[in-house]
Amino acid sequence: MTQDLPARMLRLLSLLQTRREWSGAELAERLGVTGRTVRRDIDRLRELGYPVEGTTGHAGGYRLAAGTDLPPLLLDDEEAIAIAVALRTATSGVTGIEETAVRALAKLEQVLPARLRHQVSALQTATVPLAWGGGPQADPGALAALAAACRDHEAVTFDYRSRQATEATARRVEPHALVAAGNRWYLVAHDLGKDGWRTFRVDRLAAVSPTGRRFTPRELPADDPAAHVATTIATAPARYTARATVPLDAATVRARTGALPERVRPQGDHTCTVDISADNPLHIAVQLLNLGAGAILHGSPELAPHLEELGRQLFGAGRTLSDAPSREEADR
Repeated sequence: MTQDLPARMLRLLSLLQTRREWSGAELAERLGVTGRTVRRDIDRLRELGYPVEGTTGHAGGYRLAAGTDLPPLLLDDEEAIAIAVALRTATSGVTGIEETAVRALAKLEQVLPARLRHQVSALQTATVPLAWGGGPQADPGALAALAAACRDHEAVTFDYRSRQATEATARRVEPHALVAAGNRWYLVAHDLGKDGWRTFRVDRLAAVSPTGRRFTPRELPADDPAAHVATTIATAPARYTARATVPLDAATVRARTGALPERVRPQGDHTCTVDISADNPLHIAVQLLNLGAGAILHGSPELAPHLEELGRQLFGAGRTLSDAPSREEADR
């Protein structure tokens, strides 16, 4: 049984918004109508201002293209709530997006049904954002371009400045996925120039440009993009190499330090080693303090004076506190 015209039009528009391209036969099967009816409905959408592109012929396809004006989006309840929650937390790791996210959220909440506004409001009341850390943030335009390239399997070029390099180099890659880790964004892609998989920090790339060349996705040498990024971070070279042997099980070490699983190696039921290498000696010192007493450190000899200086600073701070008169004594 086919749907009535308004319901079918909404269903057709919803399908066009969920995938880049549909064949006429696929749409007809999903809607339970003939190909001729699909063509008529497509024409009606165009009359309403939706920029639906298509090709002629038996194997013709349709896709919802970008237009001069943004047409309405069709969202189900779960999608609307997900977008509202995402907009409330959209400031992490992306520079200049705060005001834009607030404007978009205001527009979305204005048209939400009352039942959904109550749910979003409850989430807002129960959630308190905390600005943490800082450092470089990703450009929202670059993120949008890379996300589209990942979706459409389209090669891109950009300029990239690695951690060691002083100047950016031109890269041409086949993007696979974007991964958010903490307040940073990473692009997992196959680098055509180096003929291998690479992980790029999005805040270090510029001048993202789609090439228009489509590619067949390659198989990622990992369970998923997040696992690939985790392994890349864990095995990245650091200025100071350090490994601690601790009388703790691996689960306790990961809980205390937040270390990636790849950095923790069990040596028995109650002993393990953990790689705490870093570019900054302070980060290594913090990890040692988190591990507690009994940790035995191995690593770069040039790390020793930095840790000793940090120890003297802590000792001095503690001495200052112990030498200061107590509040009761000061009030006498």
